[in-house]
Amino acid sequence: MTKITKEDILQILTATDSEIISFMSETSKYRENNLITFSKNIFIPLTEICRNDCGYCNFKKNPADPKAIILKTKDEILADLKEAEKYGCTEALFAFGEDADEEEIVQIKLKEYGYSKMIDYIVDICQMTLDETKLLPHTNGGNFSFEDLKRLKEVNASMGLMLENSSKRLMELPAHNKSPGKNPDLRIETIENAGKLKIPYTTGILIGIGETKEEIAESLLTIRDLYDRYGHIQEVIIQNFTPIPGIEMENWPSPSFLDMIRTVIAGTLVFKDTDVSIQVPPNLNNETAQIFLLCGADDWGGVSPVSPDYVNITSPWPGIAELEKLTDDAGFELTERLCVYEKYINEEWLSKCILDKIANLS
Repeated sequence: MTKITKEDILQILTATDSEIISFMSETSKYRENNLITFSKNIFIPLTEICRNDCGYCNFKKNPADPKAIILKTKDEILADLKEAEKYGCTEALFAFGEDADEEEIVQIKLKEYGYSKMIDYIVDICQMTLDETKLLPHTNGGNFSFEDLKRLKEVNASMGLMLENSSKRLMELPAHNKSPGKNPDLRIETIENAGKLKIPYTTGILIGIGETKEEIAESLLTIRDLYDRYGHIQEVIIQNFTPIPGIEMENWPSPSFLDMIRTVIAGTLVFKDTDVSIQVPPNLNNETAQIFLLCGADDWGGVSPVSPDYVNITSPWPGIAELEKLTDDAGFELTERLCVYEKYINEEWLSKCILDKIANLS
């Protein structure tokens, strides 16, 4: 099948009136079934300290903030995981600021816990999760080296990192101009290394942070190229910037509803001949989420019945019953999945430790 080109994507991203309806209709041709998936998870921020200072972020905290999570203890994490078990969660989403151990306050905590590096602590937390709970670890903590990814692969069912955008121009804008870790070259290298290591992976783009439509198109094609080379990308998130009081970009405009529609359609058609899922976060689109299913989205992502979305703290998750109602009302069927997609549950993609864990879950 002929691959979609940048010009094709731009035609979608600039579509108006009946053209949009036509493109929406086209996405339905490539839907293999009526299922919309989600993963029932708990979101655990290991630390809110981060070397980046993104203009849209409410996750990062000042180390001097008495309310900041400097570094959760194993006991605190295990208590959270055990609470999640009561709700039937299967995914432990571990998120944390990038290179947090560059900060002295985090280094002090690590030494107190018996560690010298954040990566050592993360690996042990994931192993603890496998040993003492029914949940599967999914780590999302910024850029990692090849060797660190190799270690994390052994104790993670899947991992993730948002590309956000492939354009270096955004490094000059408020979104990323104080965030060295958002250099797209670094993020692409991390995603590529995950592919080389055969790690089932989630990535995506963030729209509404000053990017052009050309840069959206190029970003989607960059992700498609990584998928074509390594086959490890299981889902692509189309996420809309949402202003939150107190962030640097609190007065920055959100992307329009139509821009989200166009971008979800574009993402669907870029991956139309693959089994990559297109995900739209339902908590960021409470009033409009259903329409994205008609644009080709087939996954709601991780939804937690027990924890907030710490990255988008003002946008609560819909309840599972509410999500099922939204899905059914649009003519689809909601179904739960693991954080790793079924096609990757084999020896080629997962460590024996993870495969044994999944076998024991069924």
